[in-house]
Amino acid sequence: MAENIERIKCLIIGSGPAGYTAAIYAARADLKPVMYTGMEPGGQLTTTTEVDNFPGYPEGIDGPTMMVQLQQQAERFGTQVRIGMVTEVNFSKEYGGVHKVVVDNTTHIEAETVIISTGATAKYLGLPSEQRLRGGGVSACAVCDGFFYKGQDVAIVGAGDTAAEEATYLANICSHVTMLVRKDRMRASKAMQHRVNGMENITVRYNSEVDEVLGDQVVEGLRIVNNKTNEKDEIAITGLFIAIGHKPNTEVFKDQVTMDETGYIITEGKSTETNIPGVFACGDVQDKEYRQAITAAGTGCMAALDAERYLAKVESHEEEIIA
Repeated sequence: MAENIERIKCLIIGSGPAGYTAAIYAARADLKPVMYTGMEPGGQLTTTTEVDNFPGYPEGIDGPTMMVQLQQQAERFGTQVRIGMVTEVNFSKEYGGVHKVVVDNTTHIEAETVIISTGATAKYLGLPSEQRLRGGGVSACAVCDGFFYKGQDVAIVGAGDTAAEEATYLANICSHVTMLVRKDRMRASKAMQHRVNGMENITVRYNSEVDEVLGDQVVEGLRIVNNKTNEKDEIAITGLFIAIGHKPNTEVFKDQVTMDETGYIITEGKSTETNIPGVFACGDVQDKEYRQAITAAGTGCMAALDAERYLAKVESHEEEIIA
């Protein structure tokens, strides 16, 4: 069995801006990184039609193309990009220890360093019409896509601080924002509620849910149902933003690395270090505040640099022991 176990210096779990940036830096540092893409190669950006806020693309770029280019750049420096899902991990708690990983329940790998960049998945309502129009006016990121609806009427679903913050963001660039709150009150902090209520072009509708997103190719309107009276009505909008939360893709790392109560991996200080020596986390899997492609890429760079420095310290320590 042992001869079938592959030994890797740097294993990157998950693709996307964080993973690919980590791969670029790790490859240039001669760490010979191997990446397993996970279930959604390229991450959330593969479902984004336009990326207009990533530096270096003056005319913008569509998400899938950007991910292909990042992969090509990582491969140009020697990264091995493999399709596969990590299904089991057993991280060593010893400094300089070897981390054991299983891919697709069959492939066994030993890694000197591991970079986790599995991201987070936006929660959606689950309506067929909503899923059909993702990328056609349905979005889970107002900061990412709100600009495309400048001067237009939009709606946002959610009741927490994130929903309130995104509603006010949209109100500054859109003509009108309809905010749908499922209960008879918002969960957002009082300060955020005051901010929403202070915007003249935000209408908050309580006890309201989306019955159907209207439109064939793009969003044209919304059918809303009052969950108290069952009354339905329609409004004309061009964009629908879902702000009901994200779920970090960290289930496989449960009981291995330290996480917060919602499953985001906790990193130490300004680094990407986890509580396990040689295991690092970057991108949305450890960032629930910004969740932008550019910030994910930045932490990917940090993770590769942290991994490189860690390996250098381990090697130096081993040389001292031998001497």
